[in-house]
Amino acid sequence: MGIVNATQDSFSGDGVAGELDKAVALAKSFEASGVDIIDVGGASSRPGADPTPVSVEKSRVVRVIEAINAEVGLPISVDTTWAAVAEAALDVGASVVNDISGFQLDPDLSYLVADRGVGAVLMHNQRGLEHHDVIDDITSGFITALSVCDSAGVDSAKLILDPGFGFGWSVSQNLEILRRLPELVHLEFPLLIGTSKKSSIGTVLGSRVGERLFGTAATVAHAICAGIDVVRIHDGSEMRDVVTMSDAIVRQRGSIS
Repeated sequence: MGIVNATQDSFSGDGVAGELDKAVALAKSFEASGVDIIDVGGASSRPGADPTPVSVEKSRVVRVIEAINAEVGLPISVDTTWAAVAEAALDVGASVVNDISGFQLDPDLSYLVADRGVGAVLMHNQRGLEHHDVIDDITSGFITALSVCDSAGVDSAKLILDPGFGFGWSVSQNLEILRRLPELVHLEFPLLIGTSKKSSIGTVLGSRVGERLFGTAATVAHAICAGIDVVRIHDGSEMRDVVTMSDAIVRQRGSIS
C-alpha cells in the first residue's frame, strides 16, 4: 500500500496538497514499483496535529483521487474517519476505506461501507486509552470494531485489521507489537501494518525522517515474517524489494526454482 498524503503537514514531509501533478507522479511511481493499492489521505494523523475540517479534508482527497484514478490503474483507498469524506472519495473512484479509528469516531461510516459493499481497513487506535497489555489492548479494539461491523452489516470477508503501530504507544510498546505480531494471526483476518518512517524508528536509530529507509525496511521484513499481509509504505521501489525477498523466504512466492 503506497501512501499519498494530500496534506501540507504530513510528518514525513511528502504532502502533495494542491499539487495534483505531483500526486499523480507519485502514484505512477508506485504503480511502476509494483505497489498493489494507493492510500490517499487528506488529514494528518501525527500526534499533536491540528484537526482538519471535514470540508477541507474532503476537498483534498476528492481532487487527488480523481486525478490519480484518471491516469493510474491501481485500486485506491481513502484514509479517513468520516463518512462524508469517504462517500465523496468512493464517488470519484476509491474502493476501500482505511479508518484509523476502527469505525469508532463516525457511526455513519460503517453503514456507508456496508451499503457500498466496499473493503475496509480497521485500525486499533490506542490514543487516550488505558494500557494493559499490547496484544490484549489491540485484540479488544479489534473485537469492538468487528462488533460495529456486524451491527452495520459490513461484509467481514472484505475487512483488513491494523494493530496501529505508532498510535498511542511508547517506543518500547511499538517494538513489543512487532515482536508479538504472530499472536494476532489467530484472528484469521488479513493484517496490515504501517511502520514507514515513524518516530519509533527515528528514536532507535537516532535518525531524522529522511534517514529512516533502512530502519523501515527492517520493520517491514520482520512484519512479513511475523504474518503481516499488507505493509503501508512511502518508498515504493525499495520496499518492493524488501517485500519480494521476505515473501520468497516466508511464503515461498516467486519464480525461483
